[in-house]
Amino acid sequence: MKALKRAEHAGAARSVRAVRTGGGFSFRVDVRASVVLVVLAAVAAGAGVVLIGSGDYSMTPGEVVSTLFGHGTFQQEFIVTDLRLPRVLVGLLVGASLGIGGAVFQTISRNPLGSPDVLGFGQGATVGALTVIVLFQGGAAAIAGGAVAGGLVTGIAVYLLAWKRGVHGYRLVLVGIGAAAMLTAAAQYLITKANLVDATRAVVWMTGSLDGRDWAQVWPLLAVCGLLVPLVLGHGRALRMMEMGDDAAYALGVRVERTRFVLMVCSVLLVAVATAAAGPITFVSLSAPQLARRLTRSPGPNLLAAAFMGAALLLVADWIALDAFGDRQLPVGIVTGVLGGCYLLWLLVTERKAGRI
Repeated sequence: MKALKRAEHAGAARSVRAVRTGGGFSFRVDVRASVVLVVLAAVAAGAGVVLIGSGDYSMTPGEVVSTLFGHGTFQQEFIVTDLRLPRVLVGLLVGASLGIGGAVFQTISRNPLGSPDVLGFGQGATVGALTVIVLFQGGAAAIAGGAVAGGLVTGIAVYLLAWKRGVHGYRLVLVGIGAAAMLTAAAQYLITKANLVDATRAVVWMTGSLDGRDWAQVWPLLAVCGLLVPLVLGHGRALRMMEMGDDAAYALGVRVERTRFVLMVCSVLLVAVATAAAGPITFVSLSAPQLARRLTRSPGPNLLAAAFMGAALLLVADWIALDAFGDRQLPVGIVTGVLGGCYLLWLLVTERKAGRI
């Protein structure tokens, strides 16, 4: 295993190229990671075009692209711009948010299982939304606010409970697993206390779906991602150093606890806002960072690759949910749950064979 890791790091080093500009500036480019990013972006864009063209009024990819550039008929422009494009944009932003959130928490915990799905942040957002639905019969905006508040409160509680002269990986994972179990029980209790109408709304929301998403979900999600994603990427170098351990990061000048707190708050907010926009879509934050790292073969959190992978995974899963079962359309959360469950089993078997669990 150690020889394999050394070979992977050597391969990653060979794929890095130094680029020098005419002005005397130089920077390094990871060729393999750059190619992976381009491919993932192409997959996400292609899946988005196919999704826009799918439905009762089908369109070819050429017609979709032509309409996006303003050359479609009035009917095509209405269907694309008002009905289907917001769904695809929400899927892209939600997938990217979940991917980045998963990459941050897996790096902080130094554990491939340390994703928001496992640590309880998605469940916290679910309880917040169900509280608004069941106890206050709130509308869409109130439900979204409840989900964000629930995720943020859960993140703060897990951080404080895991604190003991700092927040360390296994303690964070164990506290998060306990919080997830308690919050799951709380969500089930709220459903049992709801009347039939509210219980139906709650169950539909809990499946996680992109159906019916419009520009009202796009703009808040875009604003939050535009603010928080650059902040997370700006801490990418410090996060990479923290993978070597707190002592090594301290020695390299990283303010470990401050950086960890800022990244956790940003990631919890990204996951909570994504959950508010589309419901609790499971396993994307768990699998996207791991798949991105295996494709790039690069050390570090691979934040951009995880974001692109999350977006591509969610749109492909939504396409499967929309077209793979005939006339019966499934919520995307069901598809990601099935695919993610298979990936989790494979990951557990791999980690056990490697002697890490």
